[in-house]
Amino acid sequence: MKVMIRRTSAGLSAYVPKKDLEEPIIKVEKEDLWGGAVTLKNGWRIALPDLPRDTPLPITVEAKRIFDKD
Repeated sequence: MKVMIRRTSAGLSAYVPKKDLEEPIIKVEKEDLWGGAVTLKNGWRIALPDLPRDTPLPITVEAKRIFDKD
């Protein structure tokens, strides 16, 4: 799914256009953001592509939602 990552005054934010959903990113798996999973405030976990650390924001990327097994 397409996800736009941007920096706001409150921190990083993710916008999913298809769901018209914008949520703050509350947890990152990797310090440099790219190539790991992020957790949104609503509980969604999204795997981001592996991009260079200095990738400018905002950017729209192809990401995958991670569904935890119960």
